[in-house]
Amino acid sequence: MNFPWLLLILLTPLIATVLLFIPKKYVVFKDNQIALYSSLITLLFVIVVALQFDIDSNAATQFDISFDWIPIFGISFHLGLTGISLVLVGLTAVLTPIVLLATEHEVQKKNKEFLMWILLTQACALAVFLARDLFLFYVVFEAMLIPIFFLVGRFGGPRRSAAALKFLLFGLAGGLVMLAAVIWLYFVGASQLGRGTFSITALSNELSIDTWTERWLFLGFFFAFALKAPMVPGHTWLPDTAEQATPGTSTMLIGILDKVGTYGMLAILLPIFPNASREFAPAIIGLAVFGIIYGALVAIAQKDMKRTFAYISISHFGFIVMGIFSFTSIGMLGSMVYMVAHGISTAGLFLTAGYLIRQKDNSLINSFGGLTKVAPVMTGFFLISSLASIALPGMAGFVAEFMVLTGTFQRYPIPAIIATLAIILAAIYMLWLYQRVFTGAEVKESKNIVDLNKKQILILSPIVVLTVLFGLYPAPVVKIAEQAVSNTMTYVGAVDPQPLIGKAVNP
Repeated sequence: MNFPWLLLILLTPLIATVLLFIPKKYVVFKDNQIALYSSLITLLFVIVVALQFDIDSNAATQFDISFDWIPIFGISFHLGLTGISLVLVGLTAVLTPIVLLATEHEVQKKNKEFLMWILLTQACALAVFLARDLFLFYVVFEAMLIPIFFLVGRFGGPRRSAAALKFLLFGLAGGLVMLAAVIWLYFVGASQLGRGTFSITALSNELSIDTWTERWLFLGFFFAFALKAPMVPGHTWLPDTAEQATPGTSTMLIGILDKVGTYGMLAILLPIFPNASREFAPAIIGLAVFGIIYGALVAIAQKDMKRTFAYISISHFGFIVMGIFSFTSIGMLGSMVYMVAHGISTAGLFLTAGYLIRQKDNSLINSFGGLTKVAPVMTGFFLISSLASIALPGMAGFVAEFMVLTGTFQRYPIPAIIATLAIILAAIYMLWLYQRVFTGAEVKESKNIVDLNKKQILILSPIVVLTVLFGLYPAPVVKIAEQAVSNTMTYVGAVDPQPLIGKAVNP
């Protein structure tokens, strides 16, 4: 049996959650320290696993841990690591300690409860990315609604209750449809294999589903993942939730948990339902392009910073989905890089703006102006995250967007060309936001704004470093995910299109 690294990664935040509620006389560390140290230990375990991960292995998963859970139904507690999941586990492990440090004073009351829900959010994200049993995946997929519901409902803005309820209802709607699809898939597998199983690997390799059944099963899973992603038109919960949530909560939700939707498309939809994936790909590409343009246009019209960031993310998720369903290696790899780049830039935007919003308890754009004069360091950090968000060359977002557009163009040139319009729209929504908040005449509300201190600069610095690092050298993400993407291409039966130039030269 392998050393249980994945189990340690998953248990660390759960153990820290328990420690938070042990009487203080029995615990040496403060609540904030327990949460931070556990997140750093988790990061250390992830680094150890990443260093041992074999990027050239053809194995479906690595570092597997599996225990019988409900044997009568073929349900196991199976954790495994693929290149795709390793990238997202790494993103989760990196962002969580940054969020904990940046939000140290975000909640003045009930800090213990806030830290508990943040750690449980991390644990749910790690579990869903590591789950290799479909039943386990579904359980965690539903469970991760709970910490965000309480983070928004307990610590959000004045309309937090309505936003939390809307988030929960959308999540439950998607989960209910997916549950029906999971049960149906179980009986399909039992009838074909002679045994019931929820093993994602077995379902991907051994099933041969008839066309009609595969279409409906695909749509059931896709509905849940599209709501989570979020894709237009099932996106409306995100702007409301982001507006009412604290910046730290929004970072965990949009920067990490929303990736579960796109991860599910790569790790479950395409391998288990390859024929339906190819059949529905053109429609999904069209829906993704619509979301890209729609999200960018609506972002321009927003008056609230946090709602602006939410609509920017909706546009960015359109790019990620487009790359996944391009069925090209460069498009899928671009989606992986995009998920990392989006997580980093989202953290930069929300956490930097969070320092500003907390000082005035206000996120309306017209409440600020001329901050360059009173907060030049904060201005610089926000500008870097803004440029990363609009995919400026040299930033992580540029490489990702270029790969997605290139990969999509190989198979769907017209949607790729339309999607490039978002580059212009991105410059408009982000630079206009930057201009209104940070440049121009100084408004009355900006006079008492305090710039970032040394500790806050140190906390945000890793985001800047990662933004530039992955912009100049995205190879680590590409190399880790490359074999897993190749396996997914094999499942789907997709082959990279031949270059158009080669066809012209050799008719």
